[in-house]
Amino acid sequence: MEAIIVTNNSKVKQKYDAEYDVEFVDGGLLDVLIAVRDKIHEGHKLLTHPLMGSVKPNETPYKSVLISHDKQDLDLDSLLMISSNVETVQKFMNIKQPTEWKDKILEDFMVIDLDLISSGIESMRQ
Repeated sequence: MEAIIVTNNSKVKQKYDAEYDVEFVDGGLLDVLIAVRDKIHEGHKLLTHPLMGSVKPNETPYKSVLISHDKQDLDLDSLLMISSNVETVQKFMNIKQPTEWKDKILEDFMVIDLDLISSGIESMRQ
């Protein structure tokens, strides 16, 4: 499947770098969503929901999103969804969260994000 994974999760990059075009974002969850939004403006389309899973945006620093490799005309559904998700994350950023995660917790968050995107990729293959 021709797709791009936009992520800030090094485990996702490590697992899928040989199979997919992985765009690594050096930043937080909001930075990933903004990078995805920029790609959608270029003509890419969302293939997985940006906020899939039941993890609240203020409860994880990692996010991976699958988008189309090919560019088409601007996909308004993708643009509306990512714009709404950016707003949602901005609202959640105002909710108190730990200023510093312990390494073990960060590792767990990476594994959860890897599992979520792997599930999304698997469902796209079917």
